[in-house]
Amino acid sequence: MRRALVGALLAAAALVLAAGCGTGGKATSAGDQTNGKRLFTAKCAGCHVLAAASAQGTVGPNLDDAFAGPKSEKFKQSTIQNVVLDQIREASKPMPANLVKGQDAIDVAGYVATVAGQGGGGTPADLGTDGKKIFSTDCSSCHTLKAAAASGTIGPNLDQLKPSFPVAQHQVEVGGGVMPAFKGKLSQAQIDAVAKFVADNAGK
Repeated sequence: MRRALVGALLAAAALVLAAGCGTGGKATSAGDQTNGKRLFTAKCAGCHVLAAASAQGTVGPNLDDAFAGPKSEKFKQSTIQNVVLDQIREASKPMPANLVKGQDAIDVAGYVATVAGQGGGGTPADLGTDGKKIFSTDCSSCHTLKAAAASGTIGPNLDQLKPSFPVAQHQVEVGGGVMPAFKGKLSQAQIDAVAKFVADNAGK
C-alpha cells in the first residue's frame, strides 16, 4: 500500500515538476552526496530505515520500502529527489519542518534518491559497542546531546534530562511515545554502551 501511495505521489510530482511548480523550487542537481549522507546520518537516521546509511529508525517511513517500487518502475532519480525535497520542506509531525534547509536539503534529498531501495548498507552489528557511534546513528536525529553534536527536537533534550544509566538503559530497551524499542534490534552490549554514553555525557 505504501509503495502504491508513493508511486501515485511520484506520478503527480512528475507533472508538477514538469510544469516548473513546487514548494521552494526544484532541485537542479543531485547535490553533494557526501554531505547528504553526513546530514542524513545526523538528522534523519534515528527515524527512518535506509540500509545504505545503516539506519534502522521506525518513527518515520521505511525509505527503502517506500522507493523500491518506484525505482523498479523506472521513475527518474530527479523526480524522486524532488519528492523527498518537498517532504523535507513540508514535513508533518513528528518530523520537524525544515530539519535541513537550502543546499543541505537538496544534498539530503539527492542522497536518499540515489541510495533508497538499493540496500548495500551495514547492519546494527557493524556499529560494534561504541556508544557514541550507536547514539549518532540511531538517536541523534531525535535528541539533543552536546557530546554527540546532536540537536534533535523530537525526543527529550538529554542534556537537560540527564538520565542515569539504569533510566537510559531501560528507555533504549523499551522505547515509549514515538521512540522505538531497541531491544532485539541492538544487542544487550550495544544497549548498555549507548546508555552509558548518554549517562556519562548528558549535561556536560
